[in-house]
Amino acid sequence: MENSTKEDYRIQSFDLETQKLLKTALKEPSSVNLETVSNIIVDQSLQDQVFSKEAGRICYTIVQAEAKQNNGNAFRRHLLNRLQQEFKNREETRLRSLQEWVCYVTFICNIFDYLKVNNVPMVALVHPVYDCLLRLAQPDALMNEEEVDCLMLQLHRIGDQLEKLNSQRMDELFFLLRDGFLLQEDINSMARLLLLEMLEFRAGGWMLSSTAHKYYYSELPD
Repeated sequence: MENSTKEDYRIQSFDLETQKLLKTALKEPSSVNLETVSNIIVDQSLQDQVFSKEAGRICYTIVQAEAKQNNGNAFRRHLLNRLQQEFKNREETRLRSLQEWVCYVTFICNIFDYLKVNNVPMVALVHPVYDCLLRLAQPDALMNEEEVDCLMLQLHRIGDQLEKLNSQRMDELFFLLRDGFLLQEDINSMARLLLLEMLEFRAGGWMLSSTAHKYYYSELPD
């Protein structure tokens, strides 16, 4: 993860001044305004779904560099504060822009996956991440393929980690998914297929058998 090639590549969409700021933050974080850096990363993550999937890599590198440089955690603190602000506004965000909402969920799950303390995910993010995933499992969200797809991707990425930290909330999430699959008639066939895949994925210990993988992924469009 220390190799910055991917980070450099992902920041090409920024203007030159912002690219310079981010490149400096990746190497000498104490020499830049880390609140500004965290806001730039969050703002871009909410607009750009590709960036939101990779931003955790950049954040991880900055956190590691800051800890190495002066044993600091200012960047992580600013990042968590901004994530909390966005979390409070999540329902308004979802109503305003489904894409921005999906980007936010992708981003917070990405941060949960990458930013660990003593190799353990940050406890402060466990319930917010669960709250976001449970929102994606509500009946109105299950009617939006984009939200169902987002939920499946996040469960594939961090479902196993989340269950180890709070299995009761994972049970709650999967009760909703099971009920959606069995009882909700107004979801389309693709969303129903994704729901079945998630149910089978967890039942298999967060793995799919090769037969199941072949079945689901031959059904999904490229």
